[in-house]
Amino acid sequence: MSRIVRAAAIQISPVLGDDGSGTARKVCQSIRDAAERGVNLAVFPETFVPYYPYFSFIQPAFRFGGEHLALYERAVVIPGPVTGMVAEAARETGMVVVLGVNERDHGTLYNTQIIFDATGEILLRRRKITPTYHERMVWGQGDGAGLKVVDSAVGRIGALACWEHYNPLARYALMTQHEEIHCAQFPGSLVGQIFADQMEVTIRHHALESGCFVVNATGWLTDEQISQVAGDPALEGPLRGGCFTAIVSPEGKLLGTPLTEGEGMVIADLDFALITKRKRMMDSVGHYARPELLSLLVDRRPARTVHAYGPGAELGGMEILP
Repeated sequence: MSRIVRAAAIQISPVLGDDGSGTARKVCQSIRDAAERGVNLAVFPETFVPYYPYFSFIQPAFRFGGEHLALYERAVVIPGPVTGMVAEAARETGMVVVLGVNERDHGTLYNTQIIFDATGEILLRRRKITPTYHERMVWGQGDGAGLKVVDSAVGRIGALACWEHYNPLARYALMTQHEEIHCAQFPGSLVGQIFADQMEVTIRHHALESGCFVVNATGWLTDEQISQVAGDPALEGPLRGGCFTAIVSPEGKLLGTPLTEGEGMVIADLDFALITKRKRMMDSVGHYARPELLSLLVDRRPARTVHAYGPGAELGGMEILP
């Protein structure tokens, strides 16, 4: 018997200039708005709380130190007030929520994806394994511990951020765990139309190859916010376009009309019967795989800064080895 899950890919703009709580409140309101439309799963953009570091794309590193420090002060600690707010909204509405945040772990920021179950429990906290281009000056690298698919109230969910979708082995690591819904996140309001075009190809291909649904959310900057971030009209161009909030079926079909500008939601009913229909024809990790010829090695151990030998309690990033 088939299952139906109503999903929402949410495209909204952050609240700039406050301590980050304004964006978090906007997330919670969007969750409640989606619940009124019968949504079971809501996906938000990449590092949406407090905001994506757009400044790093248009400024050289030696100039954006102050803005980088400001992002540290506004970043999300897990667990903390922001995760508590979102967990409460998820629990109140009975909704699964996938949220991108700038996570602060002591002296390092990470591009982090959080999956909240319908109970408000955090099922997964994963960090982008390789920040892209300008992002390497902002975030640290994640590790293989987050390359997991988790069981949630709406099914088996996996997640990747932005150009992680150009790493076929990262995608395959999730595919081998039989994800039913893949949650993709991109920053939006970046690079221009070519970014949106590439994004469409990327998420539709993953849906076909994995035989799963893809729910993709991108952020949005208003004209006023673009001017605020750029500080110079000559720098505003790179902060326009690049939005493609959409939902894709396992057959690569767009479900509903993608959102390429403005705030809003793309909502679609996901019929899980389509997963079986697609995989009957091509199961890339089953009857279409050739594991005796091609296989993947994944190290899911969390990265450790210290490896200690002998008895003793684990401290911080220290692993005690026998």
